[in-house]
Amino acid sequence: MTTTPVWSVDPRTGKQREQVAVEATPREVDEAVRAAHACRGALADAGARAAFLRAAAGLLDEAAAHVIEAADAETALGPGRLTGELARTTGQLRAFADAVDEGAYLDVRIDRADPSLSPPRPELRRYKVPLGVVAVYAASNFPLAFSVPGGDTASALAAGCPVVVKVHPDHPATSELCASLLRRAAVSAGLPADVVSVLHGFDAGLELIRHPLVAAAGFTGSLRGGRALFDAAAARPVPIPFHGELGSLNPVVVTPAAAAERAEEIGAGLAGAVTLGVGQFCVKPGLVLVPEGADGDRLADALTKALGETEPGVLLDHRMRENFVTGVRERAALPGVTAPVTPGSGGEHTVGAGYLTVSAGRLAGDGLAGDGAYEVLLEECFGPVTVVARYASQAEAAAVLGRLPGNLSATLQLSSAETEGAPGPAAGLIAQVTGLAGRIVVNGWPTGVAVAPAQHHGGPYPAATSHSTSVGGTAIERWLRPVAYQSVPEALLPAELREANPLGLPRRVTGG
Repeated sequence: MTTTPVWSVDPRTGKQREQVAVEATPREVDEAVRAAHACRGALADAGARAAFLRAAAGLLDEAAAHVIEAADAETALGPGRLTGELARTTGQLRAFADAVDEGAYLDVRIDRADPSLSPPRPELRRYKVPLGVVAVYAASNFPLAFSVPGGDTASALAAGCPVVVKVHPDHPATSELCASLLRRAAVSAGLPADVVSVLHGFDAGLELIRHPLVAAAGFTGSLRGGRALFDAAAARPVPIPFHGELGSLNPVVVTPAAAAERAEEIGAGLAGAVTLGVGQFCVKPGLVLVPEGADGDRLADALTKALGETEPGVLLDHRMRENFVTGVRERAALPGVTAPVTPGSGGEHTVGAGYLTVSAGRLAGDGLAGDGAYEVLLEECFGPVTVVARYASQAEAAAVLGRLPGNLSATLQLSSAETEGAPGPAAGLIAQVTGLAGRIVVNGWPTGVAVAPAQHHGGPYPAATSHSTSVGGTAIERWLRPVAYQSVPEALLPAELREANPLGLPRRVTGG
């Protein structure tokens, strides 16, 4: 059988660095999934799971220099960015270990029998159980935090689900290194190494989502790729949950009062958010509604200055670079669209940051956009570019927002009077963008998604394919399903639901 090599490529030069692996065959996919499926019993031990997650975090920290060097060589993201990403990754692992120890994620509920009710209530005891093998599809732009040791993997393992990761081709060497550390951590905690395994290859990813023993999947990536996998998951004889993050425009609305109060500050902050990670964040602001007039002009001048001073950067791979350059060229060619700072090619391997500007009336569909050509300005363009739409009225801004699909985030830049005074137009904006996005930001920027219990990283389609979050403590809920036990004798109940509560779990009890 012919094998296809998997190469690590330097995005700074486009040259192959080393052969890392070969693409998995259907037989190897089957073997990996079956080996993971056999680990479910071992993962039932909550103490071992928590120890494993902490051991994985510890080994990643110990190997930090090696991990960061490998990731930088494959992504060009730089040691500073990757050091922070590694800390985020190990923090996620430890946070989910704490969640396993606490046990609240099991959502234990007990309703005691009450024959006096009409109809009588039987005794009911409910908690959540793991789904089974989880397929994780790694992201290109986060080689650690949304990859092999990332949040999907950590939350699935915490839930008690073994994981098979389909590696992203942009960082295969980093993925193999991280997988080896996670497998060592599993063994050190008394678990089989196969609680985590990795596969390479596009075809392997399709085989994985179709495997009958895969019970759920998590994905971070493009709309096209994610939708194909989502459809494959739904088309199986037994459909499975597919939790996909597929991309987002992440609109920003700057009110006239905010522009009057701090135009230069907003313009500089916007430039930083657009160019962070060379514009390769899923929550990069891709559409900014700025008022017409002198205050909006000041904001645009500040944005022009900041972006004009930004050095060209390297994208994750040359395919993304070509897509970025082509996408910017297509958008800039539309009538009425200008580029005060021209984004696009910055050299043979780099891209330059910039922005495009257009009247909000064209996006709102005032008759000038009747052929649908301007729809492309309402689509994500992955890289250091944003679209600034100048609006003449609040109604015009609201009309543009009304044309947007679902988003991961929506940001409002408000004045101090609008945030401190009685509810006014800002309250209406909050209500409108709440229908558009999973996270609402006021007077900040959406880049930098805090790993915290209250976080929600998701949103209406096409931002995500489900209403769950891929970041934060409740991400564990994606890999669990509830089971209720009615009138089951004490001796036959799982330990989590027994009357004496031998595991000391938090629980909600109704009745005497």
